[in-house]
Formats: sequence, C-alpha cells, structure tokens
Amino acid sequence: MTMDPVDTSPISTQGADSAPAPIDRTGCILGRWHGGESPPEFGRPALQAALDRIGHPVQIVRANGEIGIARGGLATLGETASLDQTGLPLVGYAPALLPEQLGDPGFRDAHRLRYAYVAGAMANGITSVEIVEAMARAGMVGFFGSAGLPLERVRDAITHLQASLRDPNGRGHLPYGFNLIHSPHEPRTEAATVDLYLALGVGLVSASAYLDLTPPVVKYRVAGIHRDTQGAVVTPNKIIAKVSRTEVARKFFAPPPQAILQDLVNQKVITQDQAQMASEIPMAEDLTAEADSGGHTDNRSALVLLPTMLALADEMQTTHDYRQPLRVGAAGGIATPDSTAAAFAMGAAYVLTGTINQACLESGTSDTVREMLARASQADVTMAPAADMFEMGVKVQVLKWGTMFAVRARKLYDLYRTCASLADIPAAQRAALERDYFRSSFAEAWSKTRDYFASRDPEQIARAEREPKHEMALLFRSYLGQSSNWANSGEPSRRADYQIWWGPAMGAFNQWVRGAFLEAPDRRDVVTVGMNLMVGAAALTRAGWLRAQGIALPPSARRFVPRECAELASLAARG
Repeated sequence: MTMDPVDTSPISTQGADSAPAPIDRTGCILGRWHGGESPPEFGRPALQAALDRIGHPVQIVRANGEIGIARGGLATLGETASLDQTGLPLVGYAPALLPEQLGDPGFRDAHRLRYAYVAGAMANGITSVEIVEAMARAGMVGFFGSAGLPLERVRDAITHLQASLRDPNGRGHLPYGFNLIHSPHEPRTEAATVDLYLALGVGLVSASAYLDLTPPVVKYRVAGIHRDTQGAVVTPNKIIAKVSRTEVARKFFAPPPQAILQDLVNQKVITQDQAQMASEIPMAEDLTAEADSGGHTDNRSALVLLPTMLALADEMQTTHDYRQPLRVGAAGGIATPDSTAAAFAMGAAYVLTGTINQACLESGTSDTVREMLARASQADVTMAPAADMFEMGVKVQVLKWGTMFAVRARKLYDLYRTCASLADIPAAQRAALERDYFRSSFAEAWSKTRDYFASRDPEQIARAEREPKHEMALLFRSYLGQSSNWANSGEPSRRADYQIWWGPAMGAFNQWVRGAFLEAPDRRDVVTVGMNLMVGAAALTRAGWLRAQGIALPPSARRFVPRECAELASLAARG
C-alpha cells in the first residue's frame, strides 16, 4: 500500500459545532473516494455522527487540506486505488456494522435469534416470564429463573410461555429457555425438574452451578436422540452450560459419560443405539464462560477466562471432530457497550447478561430492590454463603450496601462449622438468632422448615432426624432462602435481611447511564438495555477499527450515550 503523509493543515473551525476532530496527521492512504451528492463534512460532530450511524460506512477523506467525513459516493480500497489521482484520498474506512452481525452466526441460527444476546437465569423467578417474553419478541433469548421455585410454579411458567410465545410463522415457539441448576443436596429436585421439562417439551436449558455431570442433566440431553434421513445425529434438547472452571467445561464439551449412558440404557430410558449416538455429540455445543458475576461465581477475570475457554473449545473440537462447532459465550461484567464490544472482540459467540436485568422493570423482584441496585457502585459487593450449597461452603456474590444479609449469613456458617447441633449454640448467640434472624424460637422456625422440606424433599427431614448437624444446616438454609424471597417481594420489615445477587457489572452500568434517561429505575426495560449494549458495541467496534488505522479519535468516540429504541433503530438503518 502506498504511503502518503496526511495533510497537516488546520481543520475548519467555523462555529462551535465545527471544533477540529483530532485526527492523526500521519498514516496510510487506503484508497480513493469519488464524491456523492454532497461534499465532505468537517468537525467533531460530523465524525461522532458518522461513528454512531452504524448502518452506514465511515469514510474519512482529505479535502482541501482538511480531514472530513464523506457520505455516499464510491470508495475504492487497495494499492491500485490509492494510486488513482481522481477523487479524494481515503485515509480511514469502517464498513457498516449492525448489532445482528455481532457474535457467531452459528449460534444465532441454532437458536433462531436475530441477536447473539442472552438474558441469563436468575433464581426464584427474578428472570421472569416477562423478561423471557420481551427477549423472545426482540430476537434475543432469555432463561426463566426456575431455581429455588416449587415445581408447580415452574410448570405454570412453562405453560404460560408456550402459550404466549407461539411463533406466528408456524415454527413452534419463539425462542425461550429454562434454568437447570445442579442440586447436590437435593438430587430428587433436580431429577424432577428434568422430568417436568421433558414432559412439557422444554427444548433449551441453561445448566448452571454444576460441579460434575449428573444423571438428570445427561438424561435431558439424550432424550429423544435420533438420526435424520442423512444419518446425522439429531438432539431435540439443547444445553447452554454456564461454567467458570475449565475442568467442568471439559465435561460439557465431551460426549455424555458412558457409565451414565449405560445406566440409562439399563433403566430403559434410552436404547443401546441411542447410547451409541450420544457418543457423537457434546453434552453442550454452547458454553458460557462465567467471569465475575452475581450469585454463584468464582470471581474469575473475563480477560483470562474467555480466551482459556475458547482454546479449550478448539481442543475439544479437534479431539472429537464434532459435526457442529463448539461455541463459547461471555458472561460476568457484561453491562456496558464497552464490555460487550470487548467480549465480541475476544471471540465470544454471544454475550449473557444477568444483574442488569434484575434492575429492569420486568424482573421478578421488588421496586425497593431496583432502587437499591440503581444507587450502588462497583465496590458495593461482597461474598456470602449460598443457600443451595451451604454445607459445602460455596459462596454467592451479593450486594452489601443497604443490607446486613452477608454479615448475618457468614455468622450462620461460622456457627455451623463450630457447633455440632442447635443445642450446642451458646445461649447468647441463640437469643440473637431467634430475635434478629428467625424472629421466633428455634422450635417454631424448625417447624416451618420441616413443613417446607416435607413437601419438597422428605429425605432431608429423615436425615435431619438422624443427624443433628443436618437439622442445623436446614434451619440455617431456610433463613438464606427466605432472604431472597423477602427481597423479591419487597417485605419492608425484612429490608436488613435482603439477599440481592449482583456483581460489579451493576456499578459499571450505573456509572455509564448517569445523567441519561436509563439512570431512572422506572425507565429501564430489558430490551432497551440490551439494544443499547448491542448497538453501542457495534459503534465502539468501528471506532476501534479506525484507531487501528491510525485515526486519533476524540474522547467522545470512546463512549456510547444511551438512547431510546427508536433512535437506536434509526442509527442501525441501512441506506
């Protein structure tokens, strides 16, 4: 490519709106631009407008000693074009980039999506049917937060979504999914959830919090497996695994374990032929690399985790030679156009958001929680014991501002570690727990806990009667579990006990929208938030392309200002 110094003459500065755009004065001539119906425009506003109009290419030319933005016309690129003496020198170029072009087209096709954007499952129905419906109708996909809910409520959510999301084109349903969470201490609940999904035809789940593969999740994956007329293996049920550890990711990228498959054959759940077919598929074609996030998290860095998972996907694809390529998405910290663009730039097939959706109007939490989330900063996070894996010492990331939950939850875990039973808890500590935590005697609190597990998993009660320490664990878990429900319902008398799952991404989101319409909690809806992230990511990606060509952009080009959906659609319109 021919090198030609860029003119150093000053840019036109007539009027405040014509402030010079600080474009680099040295660089390559990329080609030539042959004029359209209007001459080039000059100044920072013209450059910013061109960057924001992602449905149009950005063409930076040199004209009359100035650097400007050319619209329309014909741009020719390459060494031959740069030698052309007609037209204007083209010194920067970025093609149109629409939000539906971000991510892996295979992911979008596999799940019938317009955008590679996922609303992740947040337990206890925080990711509500309303969120799932809004995502589906916008060309995205959401996962209902079924973890922690009784099966009757999960069943109601399934039937509701299947009725409301019927595809008008006759292709079944618009895309939707449900959470399938690993329940190491309640295996019957996990198995019953899988049976419910299979019975009602839920074809997409988000498998989360798994430490190892279990018979229920394998059963879900291989149910109905068959070959098409071309001999290719077809699996009606798809899994998007959400993991933060490579050893777990390797299990999901591998075929189902033979031992579990053989057990399913012995139980006559699948045939021997189906078990053989299962050896040709991965447990999950799609896997979300979950970095520092709300709820269950290993607090991993996305900059380290995502490339590691992508390399693992390549390794497992080569090892098993799957018919369909393995894909990796990014979650944890996805809350601004910058982080969204960074995830796609690193090779993410899709992005998954969580905490920021909890702050939206459609979420299954309370207005009080939404207000608390809107006021928090990135540092307002802490770790606390998890209700579902309490005995194992597993922790979740929660909001620490405005609530005493984390402190109280850690106190319960310390007592669990040091005491053999409820009777061993010192009198002063017992009095504090009964007064501040349970607001009843241990006997009354245990009676309610017993009733809950009697209907959910009776084996837990039988074990508690044999093991006093397990009785203590169940009682303490009841406080942890109810704390999320108090937050979701906005119970005013329990505000100090609210358990609110969130990660630093929420603080980054709040900082990004400060001063814009999305700063107000009652203006946040999941589609507007999601489209701002995707359109903004496209705009920032193009700005990055221009910087790589030696164009020094103004500071405003590093920030995408939140906009209403109608304006976003206008920016993305081709023409």
